[in-house]
Amino acid sequence: MKKGKIGIGIIGVHPSRGWAMTAHLPALQASPDFEVVALTNSNQATAQEAALKFNVPHAFQNHEDLLACADVDLVVVTVKVPYHFELVSAAIRAGKSVYCEWPLGNGLQEAIELEQLAQKHKVHTVVGLQSRTTPEVNFIRDLIRDGYVGEALSVSLIGSGMIGGAMIPEQFAYTLNPKNGAGMINVAFAHAIDSVGYVLDSGVSEVMATLDSRRKTAQVIETEAIVAIETPDQIAVSGRMKSGSVISAHFRGGLSRGSNFRLEINGTQGDLILTSSLGYPGLGETKIQGAQGEAVVVQDIKMPQNYKTVNADLEIMAMTVASNYALLATDLKNGTKTAPTFADAVILHRLINAVEQSAAMGNRQHL
Repeated sequence: MKKGKIGIGIIGVHPSRGWAMTAHLPALQASPDFEVVALTNSNQATAQEAALKFNVPHAFQNHEDLLACADVDLVVVTVKVPYHFELVSAAIRAGKSVYCEWPLGNGLQEAIELEQLAQKHKVHTVVGLQSRTTPEVNFIRDLIRDGYVGEALSVSLIGSGMIGGAMIPEQFAYTLNPKNGAGMINVAFAHAIDSVGYVLDSGVSEVMATLDSRRKTAQVIETEAIVAIETPDQIAVSGRMKSGSVISAHFRGGLSRGSNFRLEINGTQGDLILTSSLGYPGLGETKIQGAQGEAVVVQDIKMPQNYKTVNADLEIMAMTVASNYALLATDLKNGTKTAPTFADAVILHRLINAVEQSAAMGNRQHL
């Protein structure tokens, strides 16, 4: 550690675009617990430009040099999913703690192998399932724990995948190829369904799913090129939570003019609704409504300010990532596991795999 702070090395930083630039670096720069000491980009000049912009002392072209840097305590992997397995494996074998963006692996098997490797080498792991750290998500979780809805009978989820619409930014065109493991089912749907399980303190026990690609092509915004949509742009799932609640979920490609994220929980004593302007919590403005007892319509519920535990001046996306880092800092100091780990990632990968298997085989899958 440097100056009492945990030294961070980020693999995959661009000075003007990407998730590391948008969320991780602002979150870490505002953190009292971490210091970014190294970064990589496959282009050395770009790495140096990013290091200069973000005041990072070490800029490398390859991950081997970053892993050999004595100042790096924790490696953050923010590159595209097909490269996660190689880079995370190398970081684990180097004895570094690892924060890997979601999805952990390009499919369930890679995720299982990475989690097992981390267990073998006894390194601390975190996965970027930061929707769990959204203040509003934690508030309604506490409301449910405190009995606001009574027994949760049903869960209804509707969302927009953001990708998979008629138009797509060039930097996200790769997500339309299923080989890249970053389609709507892997990202937007996965983050959303993970937040549902977190809110209810319950995983999904069984699913029946339909996947379809209703749009066949999309236009790249910058170039006007037409590209094939090979990943599902319609995801419809029904099933049951381990708690007994019945769940239904429908995600649509692109963005809706109506609801882009709506989670409704109906119980024996009350109802709760969480909405967001984008496809899952932690991206856009979020609103909470509820009603219980004799009330016949829902009303806005104001969230207490103490749920905002990190720098309120951060943009929403950086704030949720900052909250994940705050949990990680506590875990590293106390030996706890409050931030989502690779084990949590494997559970979510199993669910996504079950949804895909159900759709492919036309049967109910049990988890």
